[in-house]
Amino acid sequence: MECSKCGGAIQEGDRFCEECGTSLSKPGCEKCGAGLEEIDADGFCANCGFRRRDNPPKDRVETVLSPNLAGITDRGLRHHRNEDYVACAQIDSKNAYVLVVCDGVSSSELPELAAKAAATSACRAVSAAIETQNFTSLEEVMQSAISAAMASVCAIPYTKGTNGDPPSTTIVASVVVDRSVTIGWLGDSRAYWISPNQSRQLTKDDSWLNDVITTGEMTEAEARKSPHAHAITRWLGEDAVNSEASIVNFDIPNSGYLLLCTDGFWNYTTDIAQIDALVKSDVDAVTVARSLVEFAVGSGGQDNISVAILCL
Repeated sequence: MECSKCGGAIQEGDRFCEECGTSLSKPGCEKCGAGLEEIDADGFCANCGFRRRDNPPKDRVETVLSPNLAGITDRGLRHHRNEDYVACAQIDSKNAYVLVVCDGVSSSELPELAAKAAATSACRAVSAAIETQNFTSLEEVMQSAISAAMASVCAIPYTKGTNGDPPSTTIVASVVVDRSVTIGWLGDSRAYWISPNQSRQLTKDDSWLNDVITTGEMTEAEARKSPHAHAITRWLGEDAVNSEASIVNFDIPNSGYLLLCTDGFWNYTTDIAQIDALVKSDVDAVTVARSLVEFAVGSGGQDNISVAILCL
């Protein structure tokens, strides 16, 4: 074998060329050449976002930050990889929490990377704003965070001209400060408040189904039969037509659970009452999250499944 730089003879297992000193070890990142120190636990390069080929997404990841804050993402039973991502943060000094759930669009290029880039960027942006108190309103914090998520997704390098669309993902993000919740979203990943007699869905899906029902083009029964029923109308990605996030505020009325989830979970529920029944009270967040994921897996697991839970 020869050194690619000077042509000197090298042996298998050599770490450096004895002639010119060139490192023979593979770089951490195959795309930009960044060192191993730039590669995170999931194999993604912090410098350019490329994922090492020997680090496929993990089938299941549990994130437990405290007894009252946890998230789980699971591949499910039918998909060959996990294209969802969950990011959470707890800021004790400000009595604040951040939850973000993203569902990579399967028809796009690198959906798993889009979901991770969006979730981690949004979570970091919200956390930084809360820690520094550099904001005038939580709505401003959320809009800025989702803009940061959009920029991260659009910066992902991909091969144009392939059959897929540019990297794309849904997002639902929440920030909780004291007893106030602000939620932002694009797509059909949802947020719920779960509490006895007061459970409710806090978001409205950006979907073809909702659009045709709202405009009166179809009844709900007719729309649900369409192959377009689950098509989303807004998302994060280079080809997004409308990337302005919807924002809602919610004052926490009593004790309960804030739930963020992808459609891999909520597609298996018939109504809010069923979710209410699935959430067992007086248990910690990760126990609730596991029970919801296992319910979706047991119901068929057709899609990736992700949930983030905050007990309040």
